[in-house]
Amino acid sequence: MAEQPATTNVSQPVTDDSIKVRQLSHYQFSWTAQEPGSPGVYTLQLVLDQGAWEEVLTLSPDDADALQDMLRDSGVVHYDVGRRVLMFGTTPVSG
Repeated sequence: MAEQPATTNVSQPVTDDSIKVRQLSHYQFSWTAQEPGSPGVYTLQLVLDQGAWEEVLTLSPDDADALQDMLRDSGVVHYDVGRRVLMFGTTPVSG
């Protein structure tokens, strides 16, 4: 008799809060002035899964510059909500 494959117990129902990795749909960089003589604050607003989730990240000027380049050059970007990690592109597994 063949052994049955193990199953994973998935808590139900699946909600917006239970989805951990989402696809980036849109993004917007912003810069906010601070007190005179102080550097401004860069933020990056992420719109994920066509608006099902949003996240706002505070960035250094260098990070804002690097992320703008990476976002522009990537076709697909995912965001891990729990770990706050942007993941750029996908690479197929060679077989």
